[in-house]
Amino acid sequence: MNLNKKLAVAVSGAVLLMAGQFALADSATDIVDALVSKGVLTEEEGKLITKGHKSKTDITPVVKTKDNALSLETADGKSSFQVNGRVHFDYRSFDYPGTDTAAALATGADTFDIRRARIGVKGKFGNYYSGEIVINAVDNGTKDIVDVAYLDVAWFEKAKFRLGQFKMPFSLEQLTSSNNIDFIERSYVDAMIPAKERGAQVFGEPMEGTTYALAVGTGLGANSSTAAARETDNQVDKFDFLGRATVNFAEIVKNKNMVAHLGLAFSSGDQLLGADAFGGNQKARTRSDAQFLTLSVPALSTAYDRSVDRQRIGLEGALASGPFKIQGQYVDSTFDYQSAASTNQRPSIQTAYIQALWTLTGETHASRYKAGVFGSFKPTNNFDPATMTGGAWEIGARYGSYDASDLRAAGLVTNGFLQARDLTLGVKFVANPNFRIMADFVKTDWKDKVGTPFTAAAGLQNPTDEKAIIMRTQIMF
Repeated sequence: MNLNKKLAVAVSGAVLLMAGQFALADSATDIVDALVSKGVLTEEEGKLITKGHKSKTDITPVVKTKDNALSLETADGKSSFQVNGRVHFDYRSFDYPGTDTAAALATGADTFDIRRARIGVKGKFGNYYSGEIVINAVDNGTKDIVDVAYLDVAWFEKAKFRLGQFKMPFSLEQLTSSNNIDFIERSYVDAMIPAKERGAQVFGEPMEGTTYALAVGTGLGANSSTAAARETDNQVDKFDFLGRATVNFAEIVKNKNMVAHLGLAFSSGDQLLGADAFGGNQKARTRSDAQFLTLSVPALSTAYDRSVDRQRIGLEGALASGPFKIQGQYVDSTFDYQSAASTNQRPSIQTAYIQALWTLTGETHASRYKAGVFGSFKPTNNFDPATMTGGAWEIGARYGSYDASDLRAAGLVTNGFLQARDLTLGVKFVANPNFRIMADFVKTDWKDKVGTPFTAAAGLQNPTDEKAIIMRTQIMF
C-alpha cells in the first residue's frame, strides 16, 4: 500500500471514528465516497472502511409536500405521517312565501354557519399498514368527536381489510369527500344511505377498471345517535351487511380521457324500530337545507317483532368526457316490520338525482377519477392574485327527487311533506388544491302534505316551496 493510500485510509478511519462519537456518519461516508470516486480507494476498501456506518440520506426522515400539505416520510419510503384538515364556512339565505311577520323572518333568516371543521392525521407503516384519524372540531351537540378512525391492512393487493369507523361502501356521492363534492350539499339520496359507521370491510380492484367492497357495520350512522343508542341498537339487531361493485368501461378499453362508470350497491339488516330506522345516516326526511319530516313510532306489543328489516338497493352512473360530466343515482329503501295488530307493513322510500357539470377552464373529470370515486378538483394553473390569472371555474345543475308516499299508509308520519323535488344551480371557483369558493341557488317544491309542517309559531303560511342561496368558503389541506 503506497503512502497516499495509507494516509487516505488513516484519515477516513479517523473521521469515521469521530463520526461514531459525534453522529457525523453522513459526512464521513461522503468523504469515503469521494475518495472512491477519485480512485484513491477501491470500492472494496471503501465498503470495508464504512462498514456499519450509514449516510444521512439513509437514516434521516424526508419532508415532502403534495398540494401544499406537508408529510414526513422515512428515508426508505416505507412509513409516512401527514396532518390534514378542512374548514367549510357557509352563508345561507332563505326565502319563503308570505314571510311578512317577525317570527317568519326569524325562521327564514340569513345565517352564517361553520359547516365543517376537522383536523386529522394519516399514516402509513411498513409496506402493509395504513390508517387515519379525523376529529370534529365543531361540536353542535349531534356529532361524535371522532369523525373517522380506521386501520387498513394490505397483505393482499386485491383483498385489503379496513377496520374502525369509516364510510360504508354504498354511494358514489357519499364516498366523494365533502372537500370534492360537486355542490355545497349532497342530494336527497344522501339522506337514505349508509355513511360513516363502525365496522369491517374487505375491498380491492380485481381487474383494471373494476372495484368491489363488502362490509359489515352497525347500521347506525356515526353521528345520528348517541353512543348509548348505538349500544342498544346493536344488542337488538346485530349488524348490517353492505356491498358495492363498480366498473369503468372507459378504463377497461384504455381510454384515459373518459369515465363510463356504473355501480351497484346493497344494504341489508334489522334496525331498532324508531325514527332512525326509516333513514340512512339521518332520519327519513324531505328537506332542502331547512325542513324535515317528523316521524311517529308505531305502538307495538312486546309479543311482536320490534325491529325493522331494512333493505336498500342503489344504482349509480357517471359519464364524463373532457370538461363535461353527467352523474346520477337512484336508491330504493324498503322497510319490513310487523305492527301490534300483526299486520305486516312494507313501506318504501325512493330517492334520486341527476346532475350535469361543465368545467369552463377545461380541466377534465377523468383525471379526478380513481378506484370508483371522484377525487380532488385541481386547476391546471393555480390562481395568482398578483396577475389575476389561473384557477378553475365550473358550473352545474342538479335535479333531485324524494318520494315517501308509502309512509302515509303505514301511519308513520304526523307532520311533513311526503314528496319533494328540488333544482340546484351552482358555480364554483377553485383557486388551488387548498382553497375554493362555491355558490348555489336551490329551489325546493314540496307535495303530499301531512299535518302542519310549518307551525303557526313560525309565522309561515304553509308554503309549498322554498328558495335558498348558499355560499361556501372552503380551505383544506
